[in-house]
Amino acid sequence: MTETILHLGQTIRFDGDALRDGPSAARHERHGAIAVRDGHIVAAGPADTLRAEHPGARVEHHGAGLILPGFVDAHAHYPQTGIIASWGKRLIDWLETYTFPEEMRFADPAYAADVAARYLDLLIEHGTTTVCSFCTIHPASVDAFFAAAEARGMRVAAGKTCMDRNAPEGLRDTARSAYDDSAALLARWHGRGRADYVITPRFSPTSTPEQLEAMGALWAENPGCLMQTHLSEQTDEIAWVKSLFPEARDYLDTYERFGLLGERGLYGHAIHLEPRERDRLREAGAALVHCPTSNTFIGSGLFDLAGLTAEGQRIGLATDTGGGSSFSMLRTMAAAYEIGQLRGTPPHPAQLLWLATEGSARTMHMADRVGGLEPGREADFVVLDLASTPAIAQATARAEDIWEALFPTIMLGDDRAVAGTWVLGRRLKG
Repeated sequence: MTETILHLGQTIRFDGDALRDGPSAARHERHGAIAVRDGHIVAAGPADTLRAEHPGARVEHHGAGLILPGFVDAHAHYPQTGIIASWGKRLIDWLETYTFPEEMRFADPAYAADVAARYLDLLIEHGTTTVCSFCTIHPASVDAFFAAAEARGMRVAAGKTCMDRNAPEGLRDTARSAYDDSAALLARWHGRGRADYVITPRFSPTSTPEQLEAMGALWAENPGCLMQTHLSEQTDEIAWVKSLFPEARDYLDTYERFGLLGERGLYGHAIHLEPRERDRLREAGAALVHCPTSNTFIGSGLFDLAGLTAEGQRIGLATDTGGGSSFSMLRTMAAAYEIGQLRGTPPHPAQLLWLATEGSARTMHMADRVGGLEPGREADFVVLDLASTPAIAQATARAEDIWEALFPTIMLGDDRAVAGTWVLGRRLKG
């Protein structure tokens, strides 16, 4: 008989959409528990109740540790692991100075495998158990990423980045090869274990209309796949798009006219949106991915989290490694709070936590599997130490409720706050 393991500690679970409902959507158990069997959560609730329901279970005590779903990062570039925190560039210069030279190196399968392993290990250290990542134009970079995730048992989504213009020699494919390579990778990896393939045109400036049309055709043939790209990150980028697509109504139209707008679309950044774009994204049920550390580090602007939420947009949260300046979803939550403060609408800690777990899982259409602690979901979870450093401990000691206790860890925490990370019930950190 398969063993049941009870994990005891504090727990937070969500009954609804905390981004819209705030802390009323959350349930905190000071003496809570989850029961794990066969890599899945089979029960969650008060510790005494689960002890009574599972009398023969092995018990792991986490004390005052906070048991949460593993963090879900909805937009990242694993090939940029080595160039994170590079100095002094905005988007287009960043790509030309740092990103493109680094991505050239992924023509070497061994180099790709080394970076993929290092990147996923960094995620585990920071409590992230699911990520949606861009790879490079090289199919080997996709194979390396999925193979490394498979070895760790992680649920991930990724795809070959497609670019056939405005990139250096050696980083350009064609409309035909982008379609063929992507289709072959999709057939090899999509639905294999915990892997999801994502159709991935980098962004309109690096794809010709012919390539965007090819990617739209591939998506139409595989509507169960996600599609990821970038949208309205910086004002000079938007001007560039308008010069390349003078017939387009706006930036979003450069995707929409080629079949690259839909409910399984993930659009990174989405800072400087026009009214028509906001309306069409909402109507399509598409997902906008907030990348706060990247938006401040590269100087892109302030995402309108409150306004887009009020409109009914679907929103996730992401590190945007390596334009984003941290691998940590804790630091990403902190940056989202700071941007909210600058806009006069600071999000509540419950909203930040929801974005980093359930919200991002919803944007990736994975909320039935990850992002929560409800029975039936895969047992990807973390335990946070809410007193991981002296600075955090002295702030937590003054807390009068769970949100005051958690907020110092959001604002000041790093990988030291992650006491343990579990993937499919197997402990990979701690």
